[in-house]
Amino acid sequence: METLTNLESFVRSAESGGFSAAARQLGWTPAAVSRNVAMLERNLGQRLFHRNTRRLTLTEAGELLLSTIKAPLGDVQAAIAGVSTQGGEPSGVLKLSVALTFGLDYVLPLLPLFLERYPNIRPDWHFENRPVDLIGEGFDAAIGGGFELAPGVVSRELTPAHIIAVASPAYLLHKRRPKDPAGLAPFDGIVMRSERTGRVRQWMMVNAAGEQVAVALKETIVLNDPAAMCRAAQLGLGVALVAVPEALPHLESGALVRLLPQWYADLGSISLYYASRALLAPKTRAFVEFIVEEFRRRRLARRLAGHGA
Repeated sequence: METLTNLESFVRSAESGGFSAAARQLGWTPAAVSRNVAMLERNLGQRLFHRNTRRLTLTEAGELLLSTIKAPLGDVQAAIAGVSTQGGEPSGVLKLSVALTFGLDYVLPLLPLFLERYPNIRPDWHFENRPVDLIGEGFDAAIGGGFELAPGVVSRELTPAHIIAVASPAYLLHKRRPKDPAGLAPFDGIVMRSERTGRVRQWMMVNAAGEQVAVALKETIVLNDPAAMCRAAQLGLGVALVAVPEALPHLESGALVRLLPQWYADLGSISLYYASRALLAPKTRAFVEFIVEEFRRRRLARRLAGHGA
């Protein structure tokens, strides 16, 4: 029977692509992780990794083992975390996926308070602009938008995801401000290409009265990252349509100005996702309750809404 240590060493090494990276995540030495994986290979009679000087890659046997044990191993780790707390406090590694800019600006600043409250939880946070497979990739929680609710996953909305029009004061200096989204037609557009479809995103904006108007914006510059769009707008290259969380720090600093303050496009919501296990690990439950409460206490949903920005 394989030990949990050997299996965890294998999964972390496969995820990170190296023994050193896995060791940093686990708090062990690279030699210990390598030894655990070698023992697992010896016991199975199969080579699990192709090894070179730069990176580990899975063999066919390794890919099969990873796909088979990854989710069950996560369940075992959650069960252990549920009963093995230190002094009754939630503990263990908390693996989170969060959208890059949103995470840096609105989630990471909450970490000092969270760790002060739960010092036995060790964050393992991944900042990435993609909807992860929460259960399949072994995450405890994820924060972002556009996730499909897979079986066994639930969500709690944190804030609306509204798209607004912004530009630099210098770009707008000698231009007449538009009265509605159709009035954006003469402006240079900094537009976004969808990673999923490869097409430029098209928006329908709405106001408080419920009127809907299609955005008419030239495709002057096409980018695939909202942070880059904000930067291009600050450089005076045109009007960008970006989510409020991306634009808000630049609006508050004065680097960007909002056009059409009564209009926004509804992209859905930014939510907190986690597994709907009957016995949710204490570390995950603590994080979920903390994030929801802090967003409520700081009124972030109101600040990040297009009708209130």
